[in-house]
Amino acid sequence: MDHLTYNIPGLLFPAISLLMLGFTNRFFGLASLSRQLLAEYETSKSEVLAKQIHNLRFRISLILYSQSAGILSLILCTCSLGMIPFYNLIAWIFFAISLLFMVVSLILALIEIHLSVNALDIETKSILESPTEIKS
Repeated sequence: MDHLTYNIPGLLFPAISLLMLGFTNRFFGLASLSRQLLAEYETSKSEVLAKQIHNLRFRISLILYSQSAGILSLILCTCSLGMIPFYNLIAWIFFAISLLFMVVSLILALIEIHLSVNALDIETKSILESPTEIKS
């Protein structure tokens, strides 16, 4: 096994930082939308809104898990950097596990994006299926 250098784990820091920024922005957007839909639901008690709110809650939890996996990836990457001068094999192990957590984070983000499309489908169907009034 080759010697792990500081450059290899160091490459993950900008990637993880950008992922965390993206996840945070997505979280704030979903939280804002969730508050808006909850306010609408209090007055209308619409079944469509209930489905959207349920979908949003699940998507927010996926973002939470994505962020958690990203943070664990960053922590393990940092541990990998700290272990390089002492135990290179352990540094490789930390680095490999940090890559695994980064992949988990990306998979969870991918699932959340697919659920986002489903939420748009629910909204589109509700608009297209609602009766429209023709005013003369």
